Amino acid sequence: MRAHWPHAAGLWAGRLAWAMATVWGAAALYYSTIVPDGLRVALAVAFPACMVAFGWLPRAGLRHGMRAALVALLGVWYGTDPPRNDRQWAEEYAVPADAWRTGDVVHVHNVRNFRYRTTSDYRPAWYDASYDLNRLESVDLVTSYWAGRNIAHVFLSFGFSDGQHLAISIETRRQARFAYSTIAGFFHHYELFYVTADERDLIGVRTDVRRERVYLYRLDLKPETRQRLFLSYMAAIHNITHHPLWYNTLTDNCTTGILARAGARLRYRFDWRVILSGHTADMAYDMNLLGPYDPKHYPDYDALHAASRIWRAPDAVIGPDYSTAIRATLPPPEGPGMP
Repeated sequence: MRAHWPHAAGLWAGRLAWAMATVWGAAALYYSTIVPDGLRVALAVAFPACMVAFGWLPRAGLRHGMRAALVALLGVWYGTDPPRNDRQWAEEYAVPADAWRTGDVVHVHNVRNFRYRTTSDYRPAWYDASYDLNRLESVDLVTSYWAGRNIAHVFLSFGFSDGQHLAISIETRRQARFAYSTIAGFFHHYELFYVTADERDLIGVRTDVRRERVYLYRLDLKPETRQRLFLSYMAAIHNITHHPLWYNTLTDNCTTGILARAGARLRYRFDWRVILSGHTADMAYDMNLLGPYDPKHYPDYDALHAASRIWRAPDAVIGPDYSTAIRATLPPPEGPGMP
């Protein structure tokens, strides 16, 4: 009886491996960017059908060989499927930003500044701006929640002493023909996109239009670290216009992109809070990256988190003073080196 266990375990392990490969392959094809859609769906159906049909072949070697060949063929296609910048994009992702440096001044082309009346009714707009690196005085971490407390969208906003703010969000670049899908982000479905925007757009749509729970924290960074982080973002924005990349929910998302740009230690890049992004600010707190805030008023993360929410009146207007207004009631950072 015991002698049969290794053989039975091997059989079940093999079946599980083929089942996982079948599910992965069908999903990779279904969430691919293959056109037309009819072909994409047909391939997503044909792949698992073939994997099942091969199970009826008379010899085990032939069954395994045919399945392995089909999975290998799919793997070659998937590994060589290139990201592109020339698709028909949803309007909010249609115009990418670009950035270049002249001395101590960084020029950004196409800063997005949509004006929203509702989530679906907005006026598209972009502008060009220049930012003096010597005036870069703050980096803020923004977390926005739309459901529970475990998942949030996370991005940064750079502040300058002349009153300028530039918010940058690492997101999926969605095609106009697709609705958003969380599952699709695990496959080659979205290109990576840096939404480079005015705070009135990127934060304002969340606080005043979608009515999400939005929190803003000051990052405790040295001036040279702030500049290095900002320039890293600018280089990524420029490079992606010429060398597109795939977005991936696990390995290349809004949180991992920030950690990579910030040069976070490896153990934090594999922290569970990277996936459950609603806890990103908590992780930043553990990394001593928030503030510094007055410990008398904010003795722990929970107190700081509660005080860092942006509150907006129902009749509030997103005006020229929006960046100042949203910070008026937030905890002021204190300590040496703070502006």
